[in-house]
Amino acid sequence: MNEQTNAAALTPEMPPEAFLTNIAFGALMTQALYVAAKIGVADLLKDGAKTVAELAAATETGEDALYRILRSLASAGIFTETASKTFANTPYSEPLRSDVAGSFRNGAIFMGETWHWNVWGNMLYSAKTNKPAWGYTHGAEVFDYFPNHPEQAEIFNGAMTDMSVATAPAVVEAYDFSGIETLADIAGGHGYLLSRILVANPALKGILFDMPHVIAGADNLLETQGTRERIERVSGDFFREVPAADAYIMKHIIHDWDDERSVLILKNIHAAMKDGGRVLIVETVVPETNEPHYSKLLDLEMLVSPGGRERTPGEYRELLARAGFRLTQIVPTKSPFSIVEAVKD
Repeated sequence: MNEQTNAAALTPEMPPEAFLTNIAFGALMTQALYVAAKIGVADLLKDGAKTVAELAAATETGEDALYRILRSLASAGIFTETASKTFANTPYSEPLRSDVAGSFRNGAIFMGETWHWNVWGNMLYSAKTNKPAWGYTHGAEVFDYFPNHPEQAEIFNGAMTDMSVATAPAVVEAYDFSGIETLADIAGGHGYLLSRILVANPALKGILFDMPHVIAGADNLLETQGTRERIERVSGDFFREVPAADAYIMKHIIHDWDDERSVLILKNIHAAMKDGGRVLIVETVVPETNEPHYSKLLDLEMLVSPGGRERTPGEYRELLARAGFRLTQIVPTKSPFSIVEAVKD
């Protein structure tokens, strides 16, 4: 099925002009979602419906403007207008609450912040140059920008933490970690995913590897998860070397980098890995067909922000082979992410 046929199948009664208009106006819905998340509307509605007047007073916003924003979101099923200018949560607005499992509030805020939004606005620069638009927009590439902008880094880290919390159970459920003695989580942040894997696999030992300032902040989470004594903390630079283990996992790391730098990371893992070891890459995998898929939009984020990419199964096979690995299987999970498994050749 080609893209045109697929689009028609999704919108059988929509003329092409109306379909394109909806796509073009999608940016406005993204900003409406951002506003609702930023001012905490879903949190205010957790105990029941409220009038726009009540919501505007609580959020210090204009009553008329807020009503128009919420009305647009409600038209897409995000909130519902239960009576005139009175709104309540729906299943699609519940994840905007800050106090629920799988919260997307931080993610919605990150997507709509001006400093992130402006990068999307410069996608034409990426199209013309094959370079990320982040440096063009901000004068520093993404991983150099955040250390000097702590407020923005906090928003970004909050979004990434929420994604980890949402993804970890699906990874733990989908993959058989038995037979692994020591699992190293490369660029594993504060160790949430590694902790959840260890909790589900009591015989497993862990190594948490990340930059020094990240590792320095990991103890509280590991203590909370009950895994502090089972995880060795190691700091360093994965472009130089990584610690020895018999298996490695990387979540949302390889997609940040172009092929050359991804191969360098994987070669360093290959050099440190024990014989018979394996590497597990947790990423979205792009279908080699034309159907809509989350990975294809996420790939545009990689294009304009860090300069990495989402990859097809064939691209993963080639990338891993360049680093001395053989792709053995791609394990789907109950999330948009899959586990790409490869063994040391």
